[in-house]
Amino acid sequence: MNNRIQLPLNFDVQKLQEETKVLALEQFEYYKVIQLRAPAHLVDSSLPFPPPATDYADGSWTDWLNTPDLEKSPYLKSIVTSFQEKTKVTLVRLLRLAPNSIVQEHTDPTLGLEVEKSVIRLTIPILNNDKMVFNLDKKPVNMKPGECWYLDLTKPHEVLNNCGEERINLTIDMIPNKWVRDLIEKSQ
Repeated sequence: MNNRIQLPLNFDVQKLQEETKVLALEQFEYYKVIQLRAPAHLVDSSLPFPPPATDYADGSWTDWLNTPDLEKSPYLKSIVTSFQEKTKVTLVRLLRLAPNSIVQEHTDPTLGLEVEKSVIRLTIPILNNDKMVFNLDKKPVNMKPGECWYLDLTKPHEVLNNCGEERINLTIDMIPNKWVRDLIEKSQ
């Protein structure tokens, strides 16, 4: 299977950028994560902390809830809901990388379709340009704002933001059920 697959899904870049700007007003250094969907006990402190799990990889160790930031972002919420209607969505985040910053090469051992008991991550670039490079297995992935990508993140990857603008991606982690597997397979 290809380690980078553009899916036949496209999202409104202007709406993505408008809602992201509202959520991303504060200044930050290097890297900032804005949680949009998180473990239930982190969203609602009245809920009990989940019991320890023997394996956290597949997201089944806890319930997941939308955060207040997602609830006040109708377009972002509609994207997440469209996936929730088809599979279990776990972690959803906006990942912000500061201008002229690098995310060092690393792997995420549980973020691949071929890994048993894993989740997969779909990536939707929001702010991205030609000077921002996402390398997967030492080769650039040319992702454009509004596109939706499956990337096998069990492979080495890094991000190079070589410009004066921040880079923002929406990432959606989900359980790879038959619908997700068929979508990825048909998109190769």
